[in-house]
Amino acid sequence: MTELATTTLGGTGMEITRIGFGAWAIGGGGWQFGWGPQQDEESVAAIQRALAQGVNWIDTAAVYGLGHSEEVVGKAISGLARKPYVFTKCSRLEGPGGTIVSSLRRDSLLREAEASLTRLGVDAIDLYQIHWPRPADQLEEGWSALAELKERGLVRHIGVSNFDVGQLRRIAQIAPAETLQPPYSLVDSHAADAILPYAGQAGIGVIVYSPMASGLLTGAMTRERIANLPDDDWRKRDARFTEPQLTRHLELARRVAKVAERHGTTPGAVAIAWTLRNPAVDGAIVGFRSPAQVDPLLPAASLTLTDADIAEITG
Repeated sequence: MTELATTTLGGTGMEITRIGFGAWAIGGGGWQFGWGPQQDEESVAAIQRALAQGVNWIDTAAVYGLGHSEEVVGKAISGLARKPYVFTKCSRLEGPGGTIVSSLRRDSLLREAEASLTRLGVDAIDLYQIHWPRPADQLEEGWSALAELKERGLVRHIGVSNFDVGQLRRIAQIAPAETLQPPYSLVDSHAADAILPYAGQAGIGVIVYSPMASGLLTGAMTRERIANLPDDDWRKRDARFTEPQLTRHLELARRVAKVAERHGTTPGAVAIAWTLRNPAVDGAIVGFRSPAQVDPLLPAASLTLTDADIAEITG
């Protein structure tokens, strides 16, 4: 087993590897934010490879594949003598016509938690997170429900994803947010402006998502590949993957690749390492869809980028 760098996730007491397994893409296609077809055998093998290499946490959500991602995670960790930390998220539900809707109503969240526990096959969820702060007028009701779940022992820690500073302050009146999960990458670095400094000052643990900008910074993304993405891959409709943004992002990916070559590593590892440089960031969520994708990205956990590297990357 590889010894990966670890850190304590905020005040949770959980000692996590600086890279975690992101299970969004393994939910597959057929829903509003799907990633196209995905073989469950490949997903299970990817999870097991990551765990064998030392990764000790998995982040998923009930909405990924409309429950399918959680089922795959549950299958992959079933029977393990030593299970990884399992993090999941709530508040996003299947709506009409395959769309996704939001609810932070107490009864809805309690039902979601029970369903997630069943799919994951665990007695308690290590970290339960509100996925999005929507609807805004239900924020306090939703956060109170998570605090209740923690008090009942069904979840061990509670956190949020995609919240801003004002929303964190609102829910702090009920119970402190233990963790925060924002998007953060070289393509989308807005979290560094306010939310990451606030989390650092408040002692809130941070795990960032999409550190490789959903594949844009892996070095494998081309115009041709984007054009050939399955119709049920959400990226085909995303502004970052189309002009006028695409040219700028592919040029950024080229600069990242140059730095990676100098370090003898992969562009994806450099992109992830860039996010881990921020002192407020405890870990990065990295999506693996096959076991072959795991090993080339793990060096990010201990990769040190120089000031010259950063200057070259950011142009």
